[in-house]
Amino acid sequence: MRINKYIAAHGVASRRASDRLIEDGKVSINGKVAKLGDSVEDEDVVIVDGQAVNPETDQIYIAYHKPRGVEVTLNRSVKNNIAEALDLKGHVFPVGRLDKDSSGLLLLTNDGDIVNKILRPASGHEKEYLVHADREVSNEFLKQLANGARIEGRQTSPTKTKRQNKTAFKITLTEGRNRQIRKMVQKLGFHVKTLKRTRIMNIKLGHLSPGSWRHLTKVELQELKNQLA
Repeated sequence: MRINKYIAAHGVASRRASDRLIEDGKVSINGKVAKLGDSVEDEDVVIVDGQAVNPETDQIYIAYHKPRGVEVTLNRSVKNNIAEALDLKGHVFPVGRLDKDSSGLLLLTNDGDIVNKILRPASGHEKEYLVHADREVSNEFLKQLANGARIEGRQTSPTKTKRQNKTAFKITLTEGRNRQIRKMVQKLGFHVKTLKRTRIMNIKLGHLSPGSWRHLTKVELQELKNQLA
């Protein structure tokens, strides 16, 4: 297995971050400084930034209800960062992002392979959101959202929309551009008052209260892996 994939698979860092660690000379294999493209076996001793990578480390899969105001970063120097909010020990990292002003479901794991599969740009995996707009939304508004919008010179993929009440609706995306829903809504002359992610693929937020987290069930995890296969 390539060294960057090995590091990511054992939950130390994402594959891109693993590449940077290797380039910076912070990774060694059996005492020798690793290079990009090196291969590694489970019996090899891999050291990353002074810490041994343990191939027996249990994989962790967490569903977290991120409250508004929490920053999705593991950098503890950033105010209201997710690492301190969750007080997690060990190497886990968020699967994708959810902006500071939004709330809802965020997955965290030390399984780098799943992270890469979910975030792969062409994957088309569904993410569902509950949105409250600043005023009543029309059927035409929902239809236009469903058709996608041109944002920063690029057309977004079609979405699924469903009215909840006069000002609230659900929207399902299959891509993950930065602040995409807010920009799409604003493009149509509206503003987002609140935005909450309620589902990532088969994983649902359910009744998980803001700031709380839980481990994925075996059934959820197996279904997630089946969808990613």
